[in-house]
Amino acid sequence: MRKVVLPCKLALACLLFAACVTINVYFPAAAAEKAADQIIDQVTGSSPATTSKTPPQTRSAPAPQTLLRTVAAAILESLVPAAHAQGGANLDVDSPEVRAITASMTQRFQQLEKYFASGAVGYTADGLVEVRDQGAVPLPERAAVKRLVADRAALYGAIAKANGHPEWEADIRQTFARRWVARAKPGWYYQDGGAWKQK
Repeated sequence: MRKVVLPCKLALACLLFAACVTINVYFPAAAAEKAADQIIDQVTGSSPATTSKTPPQTRSAPAPQTLLRTVAAAILESLVPAAHAQGGANLDVDSPEVRAITASMTQRFQQLEKYFASGAVGYTADGLVEVRDQGAVPLPERAAVKRLVADRAALYGAIAKANGHPEWEADIRQTFARRWVARAKPGWYYQDGGAWKQK
């Protein structure tokens, strides 16, 4: 009889907890990284990096306490759906505005690439591209370079808007800032701690 009472108490506690839960929609960081990589690959013409497969792991039978926790979590999940289910586990990067900005960035990237290679431009800590060394850009090309580095701020705002969460723009910008640097070619410049560094 005692074995039956404990699960019933646990189920009741889960129900009471579920009644008091406020659902918050959290920024989907993993989905944002995946979306950033997808857009960066498109813009730069890179192929996605291959992921190494991990060997399958054998599973042993769960301990009674683990089984009880698993059941309790399943009950709670059915009563209070996870916040990411409400907000979407994926980040939508397929809106017309996002597609247009991405296409524009893709068209300009080949011209911009030589300025990355020369060290004239680099990735900023806030996900933008900035002229790092004006002297490395010939005078007649300076106005063109400024046009080539446009659109990134608009991209982050468009992605946040497309997902119905304008408050995510700063998180999206930070995610892209990290991913641009991670996927930059050796020798390209980026900002870190207020200083320019070479990858």
